[in-house]
Amino acid sequence: MPAVGFSSIWEQRSNVLADSFNSEEIARYFEQRGQLSKPWNLQILRLQKLKEMRQDLSHDEYMERLHDAHGDLMRLGRFWEGREAEVFGGDYVPPALIEPLPGSPDDR
Repeated sequence: MPAVGFSSIWEQRSNVLADSFNSEEIARYFEQRGQLSKPWNLQILRLQKLKEMRQDLSHDEYMERLHDAHGDLMRLGRFWEGREAEVFGGDYVPPALIEPLPGSPDDR
């Protein structure tokens, strides 16, 4: 089952954010930087939430949800091309200019 390999990869090379923060902190971090809508960030958040819920799920339900997440990640296509270090290496560097959130008073 492909999800088993994906599970192993996630647990062995989980994102630096996921190792250091819970899902609420990760969501707040992405939201403050206007990066919450990036597809790979949504997957990081989704996988962190699943990791946090693992103890409350049966093995089969956990694997089903992990398999669904894997399928969604694969449907993103080759979004990482040219961004390998940012997406896979944990070498994310926030932009020097943090744009205001859309609709905020500071939004242009």
